[in-house]
Amino acid sequence: MRRRWLAGIFAVSLIWAILVGIFSTDHVHQIWGAIAAVGYGLALVVVLALRHSRTADVALGLAFLGGLIVPLGYLAARGLMQPEVWVVADSGASLIHHGTPYTDAALLAGTRNPNAYNPYLPVMALFGLPRAFFNLGLVTDPRVWFGVVFIVVFWIALRHAGARDPGRWTVLVAATPVIAFELAVGGTDVPMVAFLCLGFAFLWERKPVLAGLALGIGASMKATAWPALLVAVALLAVRDGKRAVGKFALAAVAVVAVCVGPFVVNHPKALVANTIKFPLGLASVQSAAQSPLPGHIISSTWPHTGHTVVVILLVLAGLAVAASLVFKPPRSVPRAVVLLAGAMTLMFVLAPSTRFGYFIYPAGLAIWLLAVWVGRKTDEDDELGEIAVDFLPARVPEGPPAT
Repeated sequence: MRRRWLAGIFAVSLIWAILVGIFSTDHVHQIWGAIAAVGYGLALVVVLALRHSRTADVALGLAFLGGLIVPLGYLAARGLMQPEVWVVADSGASLIHHGTPYTDAALLAGTRNPNAYNPYLPVMALFGLPRAFFNLGLVTDPRVWFGVVFIVVFWIALRHAGARDPGRWTVLVAATPVIAFELAVGGTDVPMVAFLCLGFAFLWERKPVLAGLALGIGASMKATAWPALLVAVALLAVRDGKRAVGKFALAAVAVVAVCVGPFVVNHPKALVANTIKFPLGLASVQSAAQSPLPGHIISSTWPHTGHTVVVILLVLAGLAVAASLVFKPPRSVPRAVVLLAGAMTLMFVLAPSTRFGYFIYPAGLAIWLLAVWVGRKTDEDDELGEIAVDFLPARVPEGPPAT
């Protein structure tokens, strides 16, 4: 990456951290902003002032330490976090002691505490198991394991998609506020982004079974991944045929059935109350996810009518995306990723309970796609160097030969 681009990334990150530290009303956010601003500032100074073959590595190290490792370590050691981290930790303990990560629907009916609900699917509870088993403080904080899984899986996703120097790209992406801020204060969405990228990386390699396994894991962590399954099916149907669709669907459904099926059978009411009613605003208490986006503004301004309007808009948006998958399906992975990112953006804008942090999904997918393109476009022998013009009407070679 050219020096000026690296400097630009660190400059934007520095401004982001300063703004968070000054304007956020959340104490945990303020701490991250103060620490991260120092790390990004030092990284920017190194890029601008130091002329050496290892300048980029030194700057990346400073940004990674200052933006992620130090603030995450400090916050985890002090037990400072957003509520969802406790939800995941409690779900892990509940899974061990009660055989389910969900509080019974009857008990939830009388609560006024939104954090009593667990809106995540069962695989997310696995991140709470280290604390449930060992309770060793920092090293068993779910955020640490969110980060470990993200770094490993995102690196694999970059490598399989053909990105050049996936290790440095992974460090850079993890160091930027898009990931570092989310991970240091909460982080439940961070591993999800990595598994989405991994699924599409395997689709790029025309490995539908592995893609189904990766996206199936994501779909068993949080319902946010479900649109990715539909986009992947549409891509495979038009590009690789029914056999590939069958392999992908079988693998994805098998993972979801194994991970979620037992709780559907044994605790159906609790699963519905926690993972469907609560996120849709149909529970006795409203979610704490209340960023001032259109869906939330409409829903809160007119509590009954507005909520109905928002749900109708969500349904219409979903139908529009479904229609595009049927009548103009994506014929390449880049097109599929862009379509998914757009659909997720629309979904988050219209959702009655939403956070700005949810935009980590479209942002993460876009960054992954950019990293792959930057790595491949300099390789004249790689037909995926044409990814930059993939969105033009002309037909472009889509990927490497089937293996």
